[in-house]
Amino acid sequence: MNIHINGQAFTVEHESSITVAAALKLYFITAQQSTFAVALNGDFVGRTDYDNTLVHNGDSLDVLLPIQGG
Repeated sequence: MNIHINGQAFTVEHESSITVAAALKLYFITAQQSTFAVALNGDFVGRTDYDNTLVHNGDSLDVLLPIQGG
């Protein structure tokens, strides 16, 4: 299965779908401490739904990190 996270391609072997939580583990090499938002194919996914929302072949996740400035 092939998915994209912030435009970066990831291949997941032997799976037809994974959860958003599992996909985020592919993207964040180290534990993520800051707040972020996630969109699956352009639709917002709430943090409480990360373990229940499935990512399928060809799907795209956008991980949006806060930007500080003024």
